[in-house]
Amino acid sequence: MIMENKQLRQYIKEEVFRSGQLLDRVAFQGEPGAFSEIATITRFQNSGLVPMKTLHEVFDGLERGIAKCGVVPIENSTEGSVNETYDLLLHTNLTVSGEIYLRIIHCLIGNRGETKEEIKSVYSHPQALAQCRNYIRRRGLLTNEAYDTAGAVKLIKQHRKMNVAAIASKRAAELYDMEILEEGIEDSKNNFTRFLVISGIQTEPTGHDGTSIIFSVKHAPGALYGILEEFAARRINLSKIESRPKKQTPWEYFFYVDFEGHVKDELVKEAIIAIGQKTAFIKILGSYAKASYSGF
Repeated sequence: MIMENKQLRQYIKEEVFRSGQLLDRVAFQGEPGAFSEIATITRFQNSGLVPMKTLHEVFDGLERGIAKCGVVPIENSTEGSVNETYDLLLHTNLTVSGEIYLRIIHCLIGNRGETKEEIKSVYSHPQALAQCRNYIRRRGLLTNEAYDTAGAVKLIKQHRKMNVAAIASKRAAELYDMEILEEGIEDSKNNFTRFLVISGIQTEPTGHDGTSIIFSVKHAPGALYGILEEFAARRINLSKIESRPKKQTPWEYFFYVDFEGHVKDELVKEAIIAIGQKTAFIKILGSYAKASYSGF
């Protein structure tokens, strides 16, 4: 169950009083059974989990010391980037210290006693609805957005909604004792979500690392090309580049770049220094051991 802020603060006070220190806790967005929780468990099996209602609360909670680290979604292989996470990374003092890939399998979940044929509408997070777009259209189902996939299961159970289903994980159905009406309804079987581990911890090089940065370019012809040239000259492989609009200035952008290597590697250090001289703004989000993503 997601705690309200007042409840959460009281819980933390009790834990600190009992143990003398804040326990090793990991925050994620959503209810128990959410895909973010599943991703968190795969990486932090022996840690206490702190469910938070929004991504903003995860970042804010970590900066206030509610948990040691957090797990947040950054992109999906079929539906693209989670823009809110990118925007939050711009302003946080936290560091990206890891990544997780999770295969996403969506289930149609209803109350006990219902059949798939009786379902007229579905609830889920907008990303999950988009990942099951063809299934929903083929079935002629109405859609309702929820803040979380597992939260959608909790909603239809609490209100005993009939002829209504949720799209969520198998784990969510088990936790809330609901019926799985159909499994594997996602449009693509190569459906993966990449999560970032955020914390106040800076990692050491492992030899198989990635780094994430944010920068904005100066208003000059070829400015972006000049920055990318610094990576190419040092044969540093870029794995992703994403643009996000500046909120304060129309038609200007921040660029989020992921590339191979660690900020302590000599070539990466050289590139960062050279890029810093060509950018209007640059921020190193962090370096981290790259996760495997077998299945693509």
